[in-house]
Order: sequence, then structure tokens, then C-alpha cells
Amino acid sequence: MSERTDTVAIPDRAALEPHAASSASRLNWLRAGVLGANDGIVSVAAIVVGVAGATSAVAPILTAGLAGLVGGAISMALGEYVSVSSQRDSQRASIAQERRELAEDPEGELRELTELYRARGLSPSTAEAVARELSEKDALAAHLSAELSIHEEDVVSPWHAALASAVAFTIGALLPFAAILLSPVEVRVPVTFVAVLLALAFTGATAARIGGAPATRATLRVVLGGALALAATFAIGTLLGTSGVV
Repeated sequence: MSERTDTVAIPDRAALEPHAASSASRLNWLRAGVLGANDGIVSVAAIVVGVAGATSAVAPILTAGLAGLVGGAISMALGEYVSVSSQRDSQRASIAQERRELAEDPEGELRELTELYRARGLSPSTAEAVARELSEKDALAAHLSAELSIHEEDVVSPWHAALASAVAFTIGALLPFAAILLSPVEVRVPVTFVAVLLALAFTGATAARIGGAPATRATLRVVLGGALALAATFAIGTLLGTSGVV
């Protein structure tokens, strides 16, 4: 890979820290879980509130909510599976390419690794010593970490991602589903509104904290977006119900 030395992206210093990639991966999984739960809350809440606006009968609300929960969970799982499968294929291709190039031109790869460390500010002699020592220990791991900021053992599993996404969506969806079915008819919509907005405030603040973003702004965005979705579907359901369409 020596011919690509001048175009290799240089990762930041965090990539050199032990377990940095693993820690980042865990944070990404946690944030994805929170966002998946958020999707479940909003999606199913919008469905059941919309149906509740059209009718007070439990059966249509139950049917629509259950369909939204199951369909949404499967859709989330499929989307995550496809996305992570593409990421895994890309990671595996990069690992295979690095392994092949190390076998074909080990000296050229050593020079490339040295240049990478020189670009980070090490002196030429120190960069060469570091590159040589790391290559002697595990050349493939050294190149994957320095060039791509990945580790061979951190290749993601699409099945795990799909399951986690489906579970997170389902957990989030159960809250509005339970709120609207367990509340008295006359207050089921307000109770669901309050429960959903409180849950969204929690997920929004949690996602912001995980990502290191300002919690207030992120929480307001999520809550306002959820409120808009609920208001819109309830208005449509009420309009359809009063007009006699349903």
C-alpha cells in the first residue's frame, strides 16, 4: 500500500489509545438503542393516537398499535441488518486487503506505517522504531489501527445489530401502547400524550448525554417533534372520524 501513503487519512490520537475503538463502538450501540426506542415511541404513539382520534373502540386501536409495533420492529431490524452487513463487508474487505499487501510487500508497508507516525509528529527515528516494533508484534493489527482505526476482533455482527434494533424499538413502542389501552376512555389521549412526551424527554436527554451534545436543545427537538407527530395524527384521525369516513 505504499503507493497510497500520501492519501491515507490520519486518525486522531484517540485511535492510538487501547480499546478506543471498542469504547466508541459500545457508545454507538448504546446511542443506537436509545434512538431505536425513540422511534418505537413516536411511531406507535402516532398510530394509536390517530386511531383514537377516529374511534373510541378498543379493537381498532389494539389492532393498529400491534401492527405498528410488529411491522416497525421488523422494519428496523431489516434496515439495521442491511446497513451493518454493508459495514461488515467493507471492514472485512479492508482487512483482507491489508493482509494481502503485508504478504506481498512487507517493507513497503513498514515504510508506510513509519510515514503515518511521522505525520502524527514523531521524529523519523522514533516513528521507524515504533512502526517496526508494532509490526514485529502484529503487523496487521498495527496497520488496521493506524490507517483505518479498526480492530480485527471488532468486526460488527449484523444479526446482533438487527436484534438490538428490534428490541429497542419494541421496548419504546410498548409505552404508548400500554398508556392508551390501560387509561380510561375519556383521558386516554391526554395520558398518552403526557407519557410519550416524558419518555421522549428522557430518550432525548440520554442520547445527548451519550453523544456529548447539549441536553436541553436535543431534548426540546425530540419532544417538539414528537408532539407535532401526535397532534398531526390525532387531528387527522378526528377529522376522519367526525366526517364519517371511518
